Amino acid sequence: MTHRWTIEPLCRDDASAMLEIFNHYVEHGFAAYVEKPAAIDLMLRLLDEASDLAAIGARDTQGRLVGFSLLRLYAPREAFPKTAQVTTFIGPNWTGHGLGTAMLERLVDEAHKLGLTSLLAHVSSQNPGSLAFHGRQGFTECGRLRGIGSKQGASFDVVWLQRMLSTVDKKAKEDQAWISP
Repeated sequence: MTHRWTIEPLCRDDASAMLEIFNHYVEHGFAAYVEKPAAIDLMLRLLDEASDLAAIGARDTQGRLVGFSLLRLYAPREAFPKTAQVTTFIGPNWTGHGLGTAMLERLVDEAHKLGLTSLLAHVSSQNPGSLAFHGRQGFTECGRLRGIGSKQGASFDVVWLQRMLSTVDKKAKEDQAWISP
C-alpha cells in the first residue's frame, strides 16, 4: 500500500501548522477541551514537553503537516519513569485513512526504545471516534472522571485509557517485519 504521507520528527517551526489542526477541533467537536482557539504558545509548550520523548508529524506529498502526535511524560520522571501520555490530532480530511494507527505505531516503537511500559491517553466521552480508535489500538479504560467537563453547553466525562507495553508488542513488530516486503 502506498501511503499519501510521511512521518517525521516535529520541530518548533511546525507549531503554526499544529495550531491550525488543533484549533479545528476547538471549533468542531470534543477532541480539544477548550472552547476558544488556542495561541501558538500552547503548541510550543507541547513540543517542549515532548522534547525528551517523541514528537512526530505526518506530512502530505506536498510537505504540509496533516497530523501530529506527541509522547510526553505523564508526571515527574522520578515517580513515573516508565509512563507517558499520548496526544494525537489529525487534520479533518485525513481521519479514517490509517494515519492515526501509523503515528501511534511509531510512538510505540519510540516508547519501547525509551524503556516505557505504559501509555496513557485521556479522551472526552463526547468523542466516540477517538474512544473507538484507542480501543482498536489496545487501550483499555482505566479511569473516568464523570461530568467534569463542559463544552458547547454539553457536559462530558474525561476517560483515561491505558495501553501496557510489553515484549509481546516488540515481538509482534519484529515478526511483522519478516512478513512485510
